[in-house]
Amino acid sequence: EHQVVLVLGAQWGDEGKGKLIDILGGHFDLCCRFNGGSNAGHTIVINGKKYAFHLLPSGMLHKNTTCVLGNGVVINVESLFFELQSLKQDGIDATNLKISDRAQVVFDFHKLVDELSEEELGDSKIGTTKQGIGPSLADKINRKGIRIGDLKSPSLRSRLEVLLKQHQKRFPGAKALLDYDIDGALKKYQEYATLLEPYVIDTVPFINEAYAQKKKILLEGANAAMLDIDFGTYPYVTSSTTTIAGAFAGLGLSPQKLNYAIGIVKAYTTRVGGGPFPTELFDQIGERIQRIGHEVGTTTGRPRRCGWLDLVVVKYTNALNGYNALNVTKIDVLTGLEKIRICVDYRHNGKTLNSFPSNLDVLVEVEPVYIEIDGWNEDISKAKKLEDLPANCLKYIRVIEEHIKVPIRWIGVGSARDEMIEVL
Repeated sequence: EHQVVLVLGAQWGDEGKGKLIDILGGHFDLCCRFNGGSNAGHTIVINGKKYAFHLLPSGMLHKNTTCVLGNGVVINVESLFFELQSLKQDGIDATNLKISDRAQVVFDFHKLVDELSEEELGDSKIGTTKQGIGPSLADKINRKGIRIGDLKSPSLRSRLEVLLKQHQKRFPGAKALLDYDIDGALKKYQEYATLLEPYVIDTVPFINEAYAQKKKILLEGANAAMLDIDFGTYPYVTSSTTTIAGAFAGLGLSPQKLNYAIGIVKAYTTRVGGGPFPTELFDQIGERIQRIGHEVGTTTGRPRRCGWLDLVVVKYTNALNGYNALNVTKIDVLTGLEKIRICVDYRHNGKTLNSFPSNLDVLVEVEPVYIEIDGWNEDISKAKKLEDLPANCLKYIRVIEEHIKVPIRWIGVGSARDEMIEVL
């Protein structure tokens, strides 16, 4: 019922955004991704088959939906074509894709620099996916980056040489950087430029003309609010704007055009990499959630850290993003737990904090304040409406709504596309 709808992660990522985007995607003319790169991982399950997206928008499975990679996305061209080829092998039409000529390119050496930067941090590693996203965005901010539209430029060689020399100076002992084959890279990316031609356009007029024609537009966020470069648990964050502002800067669409923002909230909390995590579980319950929830990174294969649902986090990201509705995902994973805890406040030095702390020294010292509810044992994977859920599961849902003061419109009760309750 809304023309422009935005889907955002409300925690530290991996909330299950791809599933709702896939469900909604068939009702939209455009599905537009505005940030991140192949560091993201969205998994969609249809008829028992699993599709893993890293760079492509999750709307690619709908043949009548045009998918867009906006200017805020950083693109590893090799990864892009690997994903496109995988879809073609599964019989899925992958021609419904448009790529912004302003999007930055992630080169092979960006991944090398990412790995070297992480190694340099020693025990203080951020825990990046080592996909070269941060170094590519750093080159963009330094005004030295190369965009998709530049791959056919006569100046490509000289610009590549400038970039490479900069990174070689930064890591003078890195043999892989010193031995980087710039001639081979130039040939490869010039060939990629030809292959990209059918997809590359100026997406700003394309999206805005679609809006003027009353077409429905779905905006897809990668990562999540707590990984935002400004508002996340800095420096344990990604390198882009993952909150609502990123949607407009990353697509060239004005804020006034947005009608509806959806926050995706996993029924418990997970994160990967380093950084404080107040509700993290180090016991058998945490291990159980990790195992039953299949909490392994789509991109990295790393086990995710698991903990109780943290409503301080969700309240904070709602303040940043202004959700009109929530989608609570993976609530089925909690089935079988005798007692379930929900964090509703943080205390520090005997005082209740009024918001999520910006200072990580404070965050590592906070004491989560929990409420506890009884669990449920009933299988909820076949539930189709709210009334099908056990009383204690409904109570869990109500606690979230009462604290966040945003209605829950979708409830994920399993991994498959059809295992989602819509609350009408």
